[in-house]
Amino acid sequence: VLTHGFVLDEQGRKMSKSLGNVVTPQKVMEQNGADILRLWVVSSDYYNDLRIGAEIIKRTTDNYRRFRNTLRYLLGALDGFDAGEKLGYADMPELEKWVLHRLASIDAAIREMTETYDFHGIFSELHQFCNSDLSAFYFEIRKDTLYCDNPDATARRACRTVMDEVFNRLTAWLAPILCFTAEEAWQSRHADINQSVHLRSYDPVPADWHNDAIAAKWAQIRKARQVVMSALETARNDGKIGASLQATPMVYISADMQAAFAGQDAASLFITSSATLSSDAAPDGAFRLDTIDDVAVVVAVVIAVIVELGIVIVLSCVGSSAVKVVSCASAVAPSNTIELSVNDKPETEGDVIVLFVKVCDPSFKVIFDVLDKSVEAIVILPVPSND
Repeated sequence: VLTHGFVLDEQGRKMSKSLGNVVTPQKVMEQNGADILRLWVVSSDYYNDLRIGAEIIKRTTDNYRRFRNTLRYLLGALDGFDAGEKLGYADMPELEKWVLHRLASIDAAIREMTETYDFHGIFSELHQFCNSDLSAFYFEIRKDTLYCDNPDATARRACRTVMDEVFNRLTAWLAPILCFTAEEAWQSRHADINQSVHLRSYDPVPADWHNDAIAAKWAQIRKARQVVMSALETARNDGKIGASLQATPMVYISADMQAAFAGQDAASLFITSSATLSSDAAPDGAFRLDTIDDVAVVVAVVIAVIVELGIVIVLSCVGSSAVKVVSCASAVAPSNTIELSVNDKPETEGDVIVLFVKVCDPSFKVIFDVLDKSVEAIVILPVPSND
């Protein structure tokens, strides 16, 4: 037996014609569609009294757009995909294996909640998956792979194989809730009216998709990434960076967490130009989150453009800082140590020093000594020289 409370207005008052606060299902469907009304039901804690009104319907519509935009993104990413492009589980990168593990975990949870008619739990699980796991994490990281890699590249094939599995399962899970949207998405891809999404069952999950080791490893990676993304957002709000690719974060993490990043490109996970991981103690003033005490981030900023000279070194100082180059490592590097003169010392916060070094060897490296440790960004961009 499924029980529920009364339906009240947004202020928790009983609906009454005299108050003019009556919201009818017919009006909601006329203005927003039946799927919005169905989603409002499952997104509410219907075991207690339910509230409905213009603002609540607006929030429900925002939740609906998350599901719809996820399906739309998958449809675009899977255009032209066929069985010949599929990649076996053993050949997939770890990130794809993590997504398949999430599908296996969600499938088990949804099957259990379906048996107990916990539709609110199903909504919460799927919304979390679409919003946090897919949109804010997997889709963002794999965007360049989808758009830039060769069609037959292993990483791209693995990505599209996983997206195919996500689409097939997500449409089946959403079908009892978003009836029309799930059917529209399914038919947009398969165009067979005799094979409705509502005639499908939940697809079985291969046993090897369950991988607790990968789940634990990527939980550590996502934990570090959460702090990095918050640090980048803070730097963006402060006007230090625009896009995240302008940043080169230094991430201070534990040795165990650093081991989780082994074999991974941290910069691609953070969507930055480069990234450095360190198990050293974080400096004072490093960015932290109150809820995560073992990760700290210092955001450096890329503010240079490549020029025709061999190397461009850019120092962006946050205060009055004396900086010098203490060594140059290259077969054809200048023999003498290069040191910035007193006139090159920045006087105010935000001043920029640009040092041009003409060198032919692309392996040229420079080591800096920051005398008072107030340099915010040190960026070296090697450029082939014609000299």
